[in-house]
Amino acid sequence: MIEAPQSFVTHQECDKVAFQNGFRRRNGETGGWRCYASTTAQGSIWLAREYAGGWLLALDHPGVIAEMDLEPISVEGPGLARFRFADLVLLYAAMPRVYELALSLPNAPLHEFLDQTNGLPRSTEAERLVVQRVGQNIFRERLMAYWQGHCPLTGITDTSLLRASHIKPWSECESDAERLDVHNGLLLSALWDAAFDSGLVSFGDAGAPLFSPVLSEEGRALLTWSHPLPLTDKHREKLGWHRAKFAECV
Repeated sequence: MIEAPQSFVTHQECDKVAFQNGFRRRNGETGGWRCYASTTAQGSIWLAREYAGGWLLALDHPGVIAEMDLEPISVEGPGLARFRFADLVLLYAAMPRVYELALSLPNAPLHEFLDQTNGLPRSTEAERLVVQRVGQNIFRERLMAYWQGHCPLTGITDTSLLRASHIKPWSECESDAERLDVHNGLLLSALWDAAFDSGLVSFGDAGAPLFSPVLSEEGRALLTWSHPLPLTDKHREKLGWHRAKFAECV
């Protein structure tokens, strides 16, 4: 049973959880659920506490719900799905990923791009390059959030060695929404990015690398990896396009 209305202590703890994880806009309390939003991330979150001591989180962003490695519970409440945590430690552990996904999933990057480029001229090539650079910077920032600051193949975390790799290149995308979709991107180390961009490497639906036969043995030996890419169906759709191009390079 949910504590309603929330006690002062519960209210304070909910504020701390939300504020420390990017959701700093209070939107009131209803039925023991305190609602929070963000100026940078999409969607709202709700926090509540059970009299038995457990903590509850509700989400309304379908993409975040789909990519969170959590099992929803059948408790009535706000949002599209609700989750239970035995204690605050577990809730705190889950919240950074909620924010990373809410910050990076469509259409948050697109909205930021439109805000930053509103009114910028695009009549000359130089002006279009300025707009493109804004989009590519946003894309990189959101890929860093989505992939949690590391190359999923190698584990490299040095930002100077990480590249925001478009699966379908910027110039071949049909819209800004596609260009800024994090599912159209991989965060790869510089060497893997060079191989991927040049068509020497692609990835199968299970996330394992596919090497072109034109890649030298020396080059292949340098492309070491520890784990397959953790892919969603949306990544697989884009990689299907890349594999078709990859086959043309073989």
